[in-house]
Amino acid sequence: MEVPSILFVCVHNAGRSQIAAGWARHLAGERVAIFSGGSAPASRVNRAAVEVMREVGVDISESQPKTFDERSVMAADVVITMGCGDTCPIFPGKRYEDWVLNDPAGLGVEAVRPIRDEIRRRVVELLND
Repeated sequence: MEVPSILFVCVHNAGRSQIAAGWARHLAGERVAIFSGGSAPASRVNRAAVEVMREVGVDISESQPKTFDERSVMAADVVITMGCGDTCPIFPGKRYEDWVLNDPAGLGVEAVRPIRDEIRRRVVELLND
C-alpha cells in the first residue's frame, strides 16, 4: 500500500514550509511522505526557524530550500500553500489548503515561536484527518 503524501509550499521554502515539513516528518514518521518547495527558493533555511525547531527537538538544519515543480504537485495527495498566491499551480482532483500564517522572514526567535506552534497545531490536525 502506498503512503499518502503532503507537499508544503511557501514562496522561499525557508520558513513556514520547512517548519511544517519538519513537524510532519517528526510526527508522522514513515506513515506519510513529506515534501516541501517554494516558488522562489531562498539560499538557505531561515535561522530563526531552525532554532525554534531545535528547541522542540526537531532538526531542520540540513534542509535546503528548493523549487517545487508540476510533477511534485501532481504526485502529492494534499498540497498545503502558505502565502504563495497565484504562483502555486492548481490541478483538479487535488486537495488544497491555504494556511494563512505570518512569514517568519526577518523575525527573531521570540516572534517565530508562535508561528511554529500554530503550524504544529495545523499539522497535527492534518495528520489526524
